[in-house]
Amino acid sequence: MPKTGVANLPLHPGKAPRWLFKRMVSLSKGIAEVIIYEYGKDEFLRRISDPFWFQALSCVLGYDWHSSGTTTVTCGALKKAIDPEQFGLAITGGKGKASRKTLSEVEKIGELYNLSTSSIEELQYSSRMAAKVDNTAIQDGHNLYHHVLLFSENGKWAVIQQGMNPETKYARRYHWLSETVENYVCEPHTAIMSDVLQDKVLNMTSKQSIPAQKVSVDLVNDNPAHLRRDWAELTLPHNQRTLDNWTEDKQNNKSIGNLHMPRSINWAKMTEIYDFQPKNYEELLSIKGVGPNTVRALALISDLIYGEKPSWHDSIVRYSYTVGGKDGVPFPVDRKAMDESTVIIQQGIQQAKIGDKEKIKALRRLKDYIPYRNQ
Repeated sequence: MPKTGVANLPLHPGKAPRWLFKRMVSLSKGIAEVIIYEYGKDEFLRRISDPFWFQALSCVLGYDWHSSGTTTVTCGALKKAIDPEQFGLAITGGKGKASRKTLSEVEKIGELYNLSTSSIEELQYSSRMAAKVDNTAIQDGHNLYHHVLLFSENGKWAVIQQGMNPETKYARRYHWLSETVENYVCEPHTAIMSDVLQDKVLNMTSKQSIPAQKVSVDLVNDNPAHLRRDWAELTLPHNQRTLDNWTEDKQNNKSIGNLHMPRSINWAKMTEIYDFQPKNYEELLSIKGVGPNTVRALALISDLIYGEKPSWHDSIVRYSYTVGGKDGVPFPVDRKAMDESTVIIQQGIQQAKIGDKEKIKALRRLKDYIPYRNQ
């Protein structure tokens, strides 16, 4: 099973040249056509949700291997190349304004596939929750600006979305696959790949955060006046100075810094949530208007007052290569899996309905990418 996760990419401004994008569309169509024909739509979704395979595909198509445009331009080319009627597979959403059309596109194509109303609603829910989790439950400083949902006529799906950190100018790509998502709020990414480790990232999807999730739900289901009292206890000036005492590293006696309790809370929304009485954390997170401030405030109160600590580690603590690392960390390279991934792309290139010149160039790019992947 290919592992999915996260990649960090620097911001490269500008657009792909028209001549390049045209060839990317042609080549991506040929590769997708061969993979779907030889291995099936489910396998295509598995491959596209593998961040390394996606990266290799982007390089083969001719785009910069480490650019933030790797995500947006490759997904754009695939969306233009893949005809939902012909392939039995659809790509919805995109960058910026296009991402906000995802739900309506899902409905339109779902009706084309004769999917039931409940199946269409489940796909739309998956799209919304993937975005909500990566933008709100995981607070890593990256704001989503690209969201793509791929789904097949049998209702299986994958999500590729990207966020930008305005300070570092680096993008982080998030991959989801329906086959591996057992719970939207408990480690929905099966693996994470990144070069950048960040400090004090609130990750409410970590297994370590499950107790804090439960306390968060209890807090919003209790009288909002009690929650407001707890919040005030941590934000009043005479109490704020004691936060370092709660965040002190006992082992080396070093402070890990202020945890930044939000200074304002939408108490009208808290009253709405109290009236709704969410059953679990996923239901709480799915409520419209529950944003990063709400999630962070509840997490801090759970930690500082009730002693249930959420995870403050960047999810890169689960750093992993798709097929292993050359130094055996976190596990030895799975050469068979790596070779299979390479062969699948090679077959796609060789059998694609494009000119020999384009095939040769694409195969050379793939060959150039493989050594980088082993470094």
